[in-house]
Amino acid sequence: MTTINDVANYFLTKVDRDSGDNITHLKLQKICYYAQAWHLAIEDEPLFEAHFEAWAHGPVNPGLWYEYRGYGWDPIPYPEDFEIKSIPKPIREFLDEIWDVYGKYSARYLENLTHQEDPWLEARGDLPEGRSCNTPIDENTMRNYYKDMIEDE
Repeated sequence: MTTINDVANYFLTKVDRDSGDNITHLKLQKICYYAQAWHLAIEDEPLFEAHFEAWAHGPVNPGLWYEYRGYGWDPIPYPEDFEIKSIPKPIREFLDEIWDVYGKYSARYLENLTHQEDPWLEARGDLPEGRSCNTPIDENTMRNYYKDMIEDE
């Protein structure tokens, strides 16, 4: 099975650094979250075995946070030791679609987007904005919320 680190590395290879684009830890977390959410909605199964928590700045996977925490708000470089073909072609095609939709947005835009969506909101409950929280975001809520978005189109 593909891991969240594989997915993160794949997204890190998609950044057009030659044109001045970059990706921060915040943006990487959100795009990995959307990959998991849409895979649950479309395929009815997780893309990877890892959960997200409803942190103050949106969904965060603690393992991914630990992996990239040293970058803080700085851009994350290209993953030199990652083999793109280690991810099966159908998964790469799916991830390309996620990147095409969400990759063009800033980290802050993606953060604000998640703050308007039921999975993050439900996990946070009535906590005040900015308050620390490590409540897991329920995968069934993710699946149902994004599946409903598909059906509404």
